Amino acid sequence: MSKISIIGAGFAALTAAKKYRKLDPTAEITLIAPKAEFIYFPSLIWIPCGLRTGDDLRVDLNNFISKQNLKFHAGTVTGLEDAGRTVITDKGNVENDGLIIASGGRFIKKLPGIEHALTLCEGISATEKIAERLKAMKSGTIAVGFGGNPKEPSAMRGGPMFELLFGLDTLLRRQNRREDFEIIFFTPGAEPGKRLGERAVTGILKEMKKRDIKTQLGHKLKSFSNKSITTEGGEFDADLILFMPGMTGPQWLDNSELPRSSGGLVTANKQAKIEGFDNTFVAGDTGSFPGPKWMPKQAHMADLQADVAATNLHGEINNGATDAVFKIELVCIIDTLDKGILVFRNMKRTIVFPCKLLHFAKRLFEKLYLRKYR
Repeated sequence: MSKISIIGAGFAALTAAKKYRKLDPTAEITLIAPKAEFIYFPSLIWIPCGLRTGDDLRVDLNNFISKQNLKFHAGTVTGLEDAGRTVITDKGNVENDGLIIASGGRFIKKLPGIEHALTLCEGISATEKIAERLKAMKSGTIAVGFGGNPKEPSAMRGGPMFELLFGLDTLLRRQNRREDFEIIFFTPGAEPGKRLGERAVTGILKEMKKRDIKTQLGHKLKSFSNKSITTEGGEFDADLILFMPGMTGPQWLDNSELPRSSGGLVTANKQAKIEGFDNTFVAGDTGSFPGPKWMPKQAHMADLQADVAATNLHGEINNGATDAVFKIELVCIIDTLDKGILVFRNMKRTIVFPCKLLHFAKRLFEKLYLRKYR
C-alpha cells in the first residue's frame, strides 16, 4: 500500500486527493495542513458587500476526509527531508512514498508601509476588516490595486481586485453613497489586465471610465502610509488602501532542497513533476511551470495541474504512464455585483463576453463546487 502525502487544503490539494483516491482505492493518503478547513477564495469579493459571510465560504473538511478515506495531519509544514520522503511539521514528521506539494504561495510584503494596506486574498479575517472599514467610512478616497513579482510574471492575482473595484462601485451606488467617494485604481503596469488579453484590457479600462474610476497606471510603487500611496510618478491620497501584492513561495521552502525559480517558486515541468526528485510533484500557486507569461495563478489552473500531478505520481509509483500534461487556460468571470464579464483564454483563442446573467452563473458555480466538500 502506497503512502501519499499532500501538503495543503486548498483547491489543488483537494483535487489531487480526489484524483489519487480514484486511481488507487487502497492508498494511504494524508492531507497536511494547519486545519481541516477549505476556504472558497473566489467569493471573498462578496464579503465587503454583504452578499457572503465568512461562514458561507469556510468549509469543514472532516466530512470530505471521511468520504475519501483520507488521513489528516494537523500541522504547519516547516521543511522537507530525505529528498521529499519526509515532511517536517511543527506537530511531527510525516513519511511518504510520494508527495504532492499544494501549499499555496506567500504575498511579497516588502514595500515600506505595506501594513497600512488590506489584502483581500489573505483570507476571511482580512476581508472582514475591509467590510468594517468600508462601513465606517462616510466619505473619502478608496484606492484599489495590485502588484506583481518581477522575477515571476505569473505570480500575481489581479482578477479579484478588478472584481473588488467594480463591486465596491456598484455597492456604493446602491447605497446612494457613490458621490461621497473617489475611487482610484492603481498598478505598476500600464495595461491593467494584460494577461487576460488585449480585448480584456480595453474592456476593463472602458468600464473604469464609465464608472468614473480614476487610474494611476505605469508607475513603480515606492511606499504606503495610512493616508497616501507613493509611486515613482508621484503621490496620491487614499483613506482606504486595498492592495494585492505579487506572490512568492512559502517560507518553509528555505528548509528544503527543492529547485526554485528566480521568483522563489518550486520549478516543475509540464507534467507537474519536480525534476531530480522521485515521486515528487507540485500544483497551484507553489509551482513555477513552463508556459506563456499569461498563465494564471487561479483555482481553475490549480485544479488542472493537481489532476495531472496525481495522475503522473500514481503512474510513477506503479511503473505506469507519467506523460499526462496539464492544459493551459484561463477562465474567470469578472463580477461587478450587477453583471459579469466572462474571460476565457487558451493557447489558441481569447474570448471576452459581458452578460448580466454571469453574476448569477458565478454564484451557481460556487454552490456546485462547494457541494463536493460539504
